[in-house]
Amino acid sequence: MEHNNDFKFDLEFGILGEKLLAEIFTNKKVEVKRDKIASNTGNLAVEYESRGKPSGIATSQADWWCFILSGKLEDKIIIIIELEKLKDICRIEFLANNIKEMGDNNTSKAVLIPIKKINTY
Repeated sequence: MEHNNDFKFDLEFGILGEKLLAEIFTNKKVEVKRDKIASNTGNLAVEYESRGKPSGIATSQADWWCFILSGKLEDKIIIIIELEKLKDICRIEFLANNIKEMGDNNTSKAVLIPIKKINTY
């Protein structure tokens, strides 16, 4: 987008963003994940398998995923990603072998997405 010093243009652009967010929370399914260790690890963990069966992102019926960063970040950062985009990101990180066993007795598998890379996708 080209730079524009016109406040009216900026206001209209901002209002479009507000409408998008309202649309997401009014008419779409949002899966919410509250992550208390992302502030320590620097990663979002996206589960895709549990006890040998598809789970998490692999079975989600949501349109969007919302990550609330808790812990040291005190729920003050929220990341919202459209599900298909999140799947694309997870495929890239999966192929890069950014996976981790976790959960009770390490029976779940998750893709790790470095938070600092989110804006590069």
